[in-house]
Amino acid sequence: MFALVTSILMVVSPTFRSVVNLENILEQNAIIGIVACGMAVMMISGGFDLSVGTVGATASVVGAVVSVHHGTLLTVAAALAAGLAVGIANGLLIAKVRINAFVATFAMASIVSGLLFVATGAESRQGVTPLLDSAANSRIAGIPVIFVVFMCCLLAVWFLLTRTKYGHYLYSVGGNAEASHLSGVPVQRVQVFAFAMGGLLAAGAGLLLLGQTLVGQPSAAADWPLEAIAICVVGGIALTGGVGRIEDVLAATLLLGVISNGLNQLNVSPYWKPAVTGLVILMAVVIDRYGRSSHEARRSSRNSSPPSAAPTAARLPQSAKA
Repeated sequence: MFALVTSILMVVSPTFRSVVNLENILEQNAIIGIVACGMAVMMISGGFDLSVGTVGATASVVGAVVSVHHGTLLTVAAALAAGLAVGIANGLLIAKVRINAFVATFAMASIVSGLLFVATGAESRQGVTPLLDSAANSRIAGIPVIFVVFMCCLLAVWFLLTRTKYGHYLYSVGGNAEASHLSGVPVQRVQVFAFAMGGLLAAGAGLLLLGQTLVGQPSAAADWPLEAIAICVVGGIALTGGVGRIEDVLAATLLLGVISNGLNQLNVSPYWKPAVTGLVILMAVVIDRYGRSSHEARRSSRNSSPPSAAPTAARLPQSAKA
């Protein structure tokens, strides 16, 4: 679908196929792609996080405040620690206290957002972050550095999911937590780990947002949770958990970014963007559901093939054989 949409837009819009515009697409969608990587880990484990936007805003504000008096290393460490703390808190509420992921993360988003607004007086904080500014706005051979950071995060998550024990645990827990527990999988630890990863990546995205704007905004990133979930759903990651590939998150991120950019290049009213995005999400879910149903039907037909004549004869009594 991504290749088809991109090809159509390249044909109908000369400005869309310009090199500068294609580079802008990579740059504009890298931050939400990083958030989607963390959301993918949580969804594969059977959950999701509505607080990633609040985590991103918190990380940007914390980073801005710390950067005024301290160096980049402490700025990055403080912001990532804030995101990690919120992620672990979400994981503990879901895994240990057994609160529904929707309720736990929605409540956490409200709590953290409220504290953030109280601490800042709902005012932005100016940041001094030369390194983050360079990472968020520089380009190497025309490729935005921020997109390279996104690809590094994607590769790290791919390695985690496909080459590590915890990656297999995440799929197992998302597929069937009870069976995983009976098989010896540390279910609670895996769930906490998934949400910690989500919080960490959301905080990293918040730092890059600070690098782009040089301002920590308490009200920033409000759309991140639904956008990240939409990317994961379009990428074929099941809301029920246990199914999905991180490489498809890249295609889904670029697909939604290309659609948004293409509508702008064609001078389509911005009011059409939510409708078109929703239609793409529905189409992706329907196609994915149809594909899985067909695969399961073929597998069931193979498993239910009639027994051969030889085993039937072998079960006959001795008198019948005689």
